Order: sequence, then structure tokens, then C-alpha cells
Amino acid sequence: MKKFLALIMAVAMVCCLFTGCGSSSSSTTTSTADSSSSASDSAAADDSASTEDTASELSDEGSGEIVIALIANTTGDYAMYGVPVRNGAMLYIDQLNEAGGINGKQITVLEYDDKGDGLEAVNSFNLAMEQGISAVIGSVLTSPTITLADATYEANVPQITASATAAGVTRLDPDDDASGIRTNVFRSCFIDPFQGSKMADYAVNKLGASTAAILYESGSDYSEGLMDAFIETAEELGLEIVATEAFATGDKDYSAQMTNIAAANPDVVFMPIYYGEAGLAVTQGRQAGLTATIMGADGWGSISEYASAEDLEGSVYCSGYAPGTESVAQFEADYEAAYGEAVPNMFAPLAYDAAMLLCNAIAEAEAQGLTAGSDAYRQAIIDALAATDGTEGITGTYTFDEYNDPIKSAAILRVEDGSENFVELY
Repeated sequence: MKKFLALIMAVAMVCCLFTGCGSSSSSTTTSTADSSSSASDSAAADDSASTEDTASELSDEGSGEIVIALIANTTGDYAMYGVPVRNGAMLYIDQLNEAGGINGKQITVLEYDDKGDGLEAVNSFNLAMEQGISAVIGSVLTSPTITLADATYEANVPQITASATAAGVTRLDPDDDASGIRTNVFRSCFIDPFQGSKMADYAVNKLGASTAAILYESGSDYSEGLMDAFIETAEELGLEIVATEAFATGDKDYSAQMTNIAAANPDVVFMPIYYGEAGLAVTQGRQAGLTATIMGADGWGSISEYASAEDLEGSVYCSGYAPGTESVAQFEADYEAAYGEAVPNMFAPLAYDAAMLLCNAIAEAEAQGLTAGSDAYRQAIIDALAATDGTEGITGTYTFDEYNDPIKSAAILRVEDGSENFVELY
């Protein structure tokens, strides 16, 4: 796919921090019908080396706008994921628009809060379709993203998620490779089987573990997908699973499960769950006498805020982002300048990459002279995304496989003295 790479010179932009139930409103954003809006002015850092100046590679003869939807859970449970997704995506789009947009056209973003609910996500998509959108960024959590993917697949609207990691997001049947894929759906994050397998391998080959236990959330596509992959790779590597415990969604007391795990005395405990539940489980496990190294996946981002430094010391998890490294320094500076805080977790840079990949594909549709919002325009975006091969992003180099999943490395983070520190790409 044709690359559109250039440096953006010193620009000032307006970035809107999405809060409450509201929808951001700026020169690049249109409010949704039932939302209130809030905005704050911020200055972006100069010389953003990460943003691809798509506009500079195309003619300036275009006019009008290109409308897309951004669907994320920016309120309610797990908003710690949704808000950074919203901010990361908007940071890229605001920078792109300040640089001239695509083919002289601005990217207009319709923002929706799905509150982590699949029905809300589909309702948001239906509202956006009435506005003639060309593509969708979203959703954030796995379950609503799969529900949304069913709707976008039926309408053949390009969709990219920054964070939904279950294989079933892009595959029609994740248990049957022959079932086919949702050809319109892509992601910038790696998938659950990749993470689960990676952490089992890391347990054996980096931590020297011979026994492991697992705590997972029953009924969660995310948690069960990670667990299944971990077990499969563990069996291949001779890592013995000495205990497997489950809890139901909404549970807060895991003391019985953690007591059973502690009694099995494993070398490592794999917890493929989100940060809130993981923090409670780690605390209750230590109280039960657990001494094992505890491991997680990308849902652990910001885990240090949910358990004590002492209880978390030495824990490791798999992430899609290597914070503090030279390759992401400009992005981190831009993000802090725009939103007044450091990058909170990996979801902001993954969303920045998702927006970059989508806008590159939109530029391909524009180069063909197609009409924004038309079926042919959407198909051109889908084709361009599928052809992505070797595109540099904040979180890695992107090439999509036959399932529209990115081929990229994973970052390993370790909790030390209460901080989540990058260890290595693995």
C-alpha cells in the first residue's frame, strides 16, 4: 500500500477531552444528538514525527469533509480504557486536520459513548450511518466490539478497533478457521491467543516456571480466549497446570479461589482478567499466602493503581506498548501537551495507530476519486487496510495477516516499586 509519510511542522490544535456522558465538539468533531459537550484548549508539541501527513501526498483540489464514527466506552466501568482510546484517536486526527486533512478535506468525527454495552454500540452505529459515515473506529471492550462488528459486516462499513483482542472480532467463528472472516473489520492490537501463548512461553523460557495456576472470568470471551491459548502452549512446553479457578462477572471476593491456588503452590499464576478484578485477586492471593509470580495480559494496564506495590512486586504482563522508549517519545510529549497528563496506558497509542491506519486507507479511497460515504468508497478503504504491509506506527510495524490481525511484537512490563516498567519486546 502506498505510504504517506512526512513530518508535520509546528502546529497548534484544539483537542477536546471527552468526559462524562458528553461528546467532544471541535473543528474535527460533531456532537451526537443526545450528548452534552465539553472542550478544553491545548497546544500540541511541535514537529510530530509520528503523524503521517496524508494530505501532503494528495492534491488540494478536494473540498468538503469525510465523516467517520468513533465509538468508545468513555463513561462507566472500564472507562480507563475507553477515554485513552478516544484521546489517542483524536490526537492523530486533530494533527492530521491541522496539517490540511486528506485531499484538502477535513476528517469530521461523530463521537458516541457505548458505555461498554453492545446494544449501545450498535445504536450508535445506526445513528452514525444516518450521517453518511465512511468508517468506524471502535469499539473498545471485546463483547460490544463483536456485536458492533456484526452490524458493520452486514453493512460492509470499514471498522478498526484499537483494543478488542478476542479472535472472534474478525473471525466469523473463532473455533473454525474455515468459517471465514469479517472482511471489513481490522484491529491495531494483537489477539488473545497471541497473548496467552506468549505469556506461557515467557513463564517457561524467561521465568523458569515448571508449574502454573490460572484465575479467569467465566463467560468472558477475553478471559477464556487468553486462558485457552495459555493452556495449549503450556502443554506444548511441559508447563504443568496445577490449579484452574473461575469467578463470575461482577464477583469481588476471590478469597476461596486464591486459597485453592495458594495451596497448589505454583511457580506462576496467570490472571487473564482486567485491572480492577486483577488488583483484588492479587491482594486476596497474597493474603492467602501466595508467593508465586503473578502474570497478566493487556487488560492489566494501570494495575499498579489497584493493588499495593508490595503485593504486585515482580508481577509481569503483556502489553501492546513500550512506554518511555525513544520510539514513542514524541507521541508521549504530544499526548501530554494535548490532554495535560502522561499517557495512561497502552490504549492511547494503539488508538493513535488505529486512526493512522484508517486515515492512510481513506487517503487511498480519495486518490481514486471516489465519493466519501459511498459503497465504493468504503470498499476502497477496506481494500487498502487489507493491503497494509510494513507501515510504521507508535506501537510497532503493521502488516495484516489473512484474518485482518496485525503481525507485531509484544512488550513485557514488570511491576517494580509500584511502577509498571518496560522490560523487553518478546
